[in-house]
Amino acid sequence: MRNITPGTVDWKRLAVPVVLAAAVLCALGSYFTVSAGNVAVKLRFGKIVGAYGEGLHFKLPLVDTIEKFSVRIKKDSFTTEAFSKDLQTVGLTLAINHRILPDTIEAIYRNLGPEYTTTILKPMVEEWTKAVIAKYSADSLISNRVEVARELDKILKDKMAEKQVIVSDIAITNFEFSPQFLKAVEEKQIAEQEAKRATNLVEKVKKEAEQKILQAEAEAKSLRLQREVVSDNLIKLRQVEAQLKAIEKWDGRLPTYMAGGQMPFVMVK
Repeated sequence: MRNITPGTVDWKRLAVPVVLAAAVLCALGSYFTVSAGNVAVKLRFGKIVGAYGEGLHFKLPLVDTIEKFSVRIKKDSFTTEAFSKDLQTVGLTLAINHRILPDTIEAIYRNLGPEYTTTILKPMVEEWTKAVIAKYSADSLISNRVEVARELDKILKDKMAEKQVIVSDIAITNFEFSPQFLKAVEEKQIAEQEAKRATNLVEKVKKEAEQKILQAEAEAKSLRLQREVVSDNLIKLRQVEAQLKAIEKWDGRLPTYMAGGQMPFVMVK
């Protein structure tokens, strides 16, 4: 039996559990898993030594490090400000769906880094949003919302494709304008409504006047036609008709009269 001097450490006894713990740590640190929808980059002393898809993979404990990326479609929301064509401040909120492809993971990590959404995508969105918004006046942005989003979508798809990031689609979820501009828009709408109401009233009066003119012209034409019909021949025809009616009513007696106390008469056979 070994004698251990009080106050001394039995290193041999301690070495066994230390070695076992180290072995367990090495065993646990000698593999890594990549879940579905993700990819991983293995780094050895900071150098990329491989890219891995989903499943179980091995690595050197305490030497290799693993960086994982999602290859699923990711949605990010960005808020930015821009100036319109008429120099109005416009606040925008954009929703962007994007993803990376598994076979580009090494290039993405090397060129863009794991935080590419913050370092590349966000500045790109801000830059091109300002460029597109500057083409439109503030009051036309709302009515052209789909067109603005479509133009931004095309630009960002092309620009991010150069960085090997796939942009699926872009939507403008909100426009914000200054209170002064909103008040001016409201006043303009009220003025346009009043002008439209006045225009409608003028058109109504105009149509009523046109109807009266047409009615007067029709009446004048009718009177003119009546005057043309009452000709000399018509007058003679009416006289003949009157005479015929008088003959129809005659009872065959001749008129008689008294002159000098005598009654002349005419014999008619």
